[in-house]
Amino acid sequence: MTESTTTTQSKRSQGTGLLIATSLTLFSMFFGAGNLIFPPIMGANSGSHFNLAMIGFLIGGVALPVIAIIAIALSGSDLRDLSGRGGKFFGIAFSCMVYLSIGAFYALPRTGAVSFSTAVAPLIHSTAFVSSLIFNACFFGVALFLSWNPRQIIHHLGKILTPVLLVLLVLLVFLSLAKLPPSDAAPVGQYASAPLTAGLLDGYMTMDSIAALAFGIIVVASFDQGEGGLSGIKLVRKTSSAGVIAGILLGLVYVGLGLIGHVIPNGQGYSDGAALLADASRITMGTAGQVVFGLIVLTACMTTAVGLLAATSEFFERLIPRISYKTWLVGFTIISFVLASAGLKAVLNVAVPIITFLYPIAISIIFVTIVTHPLRYSMRIHWTFRLGVWVASLWSLLTTAISLGILTFASPLLAWSPGQDLQLGWVLPSLGAALLGLFTDIVLSKRAQA
Repeated sequence: MTESTTTTQSKRSQGTGLLIATSLTLFSMFFGAGNLIFPPIMGANSGSHFNLAMIGFLIGGVALPVIAIIAIALSGSDLRDLSGRGGKFFGIAFSCMVYLSIGAFYALPRTGAVSFSTAVAPLIHSTAFVSSLIFNACFFGVALFLSWNPRQIIHHLGKILTPVLLVLLVLLVFLSLAKLPPSDAAPVGQYASAPLTAGLLDGYMTMDSIAALAFGIIVVASFDQGEGGLSGIKLVRKTSSAGVIAGILLGLVYVGLGLIGHVIPNGQGYSDGAALLADASRITMGTAGQVVFGLIVLTACMTTAVGLLAATSEFFERLIPRISYKTWLVGFTIISFVLASAGLKAVLNVAVPIITFLYPIAISIIFVTIVTHPLRYSMRIHWTFRLGVWVASLWSLLTTAISLGILTFASPLLAWSPGQDLQLGWVLPSLGAALLGLFTDIVLSKRAQA
């Protein structure tokens, strides 16, 4: 074997290893507290309609995030590049709102708060403020350490924490399915009349489509740095592959967790997935099960916290280069620690409407980018993007305002759109606006060529 052949094989091996590590890292960043507790409740409440509900969940919680990762790769390097096609102000404003909502002002403090209340408090039999303070200081201290060097994140998450998380999840799912009897419960609520839509909305609310737009910066940077300035179609192919692999892992885990909720006795009697999984762990593994479940929650929340801290800090360093990555990192860590220790009730009251507002815009950006990408080689795609995304933004703003008791006079103006009662009324108007924009782009392109 020649030296060149050996070198080529070594590079291929390193490339494959980086792809696997990056895919595992992406999976672990997606898989946080919400992802852990949504599927079991869905599995319990969907009853005999489990299959349809799970298909809907996989569309909203797996397919959309994977497509979002591909959209980031197609657009450039980060969310600002992607959303900037809607205008400079729009790109900056939307990007900042996304990173802050899933970062220090909501999702980040939630990782600490959920870890304490779900994994630690039941073991120490205390929910005291001092206990929360001490735990969150340790939790965010570890997250700060793991995200201090962004180039080491793939190593910390993809090669260490994620394999541990996957082993624990497989153990819980396998033992639960082996020991718990099958369930024949009837579906309840919306799962009885529209299981596919109900599952879709559950997956939609995992926030992973928005998170994917933020995490894309880490995935692109990983391949760019790890393979010596990878760009163009090769970067898109690698990033897409990592997204698909992470999506497959997410899908398998979601199905497993959903089946636990589907088979656990009296599953519909639980109000949240955390309590359901905690009981499933205790029933199948006894006292050790509580420890295993606690480790699953801690690991899932820690990997998400590290990913959010790194992605948010990298984004704001690019936005304001005068302030370094580590300065942003420390600042966001402190904010998250304070909010997690103080409690999230007030934060949730503010954050949930903001996230509800951002989701339609994010999904519109993702799909317009994906669908129009082939056309960008033959014509300028300008108004297709802007009209589609702007209409989604306006519609989402009005819907959110109405839900808060503001601008209620506008409710009849929006009620005509299919799915408005399910928070999906923006789809048809945004599609119509994008098609109008596409017609405009075609006309302008032909005029320019004439």
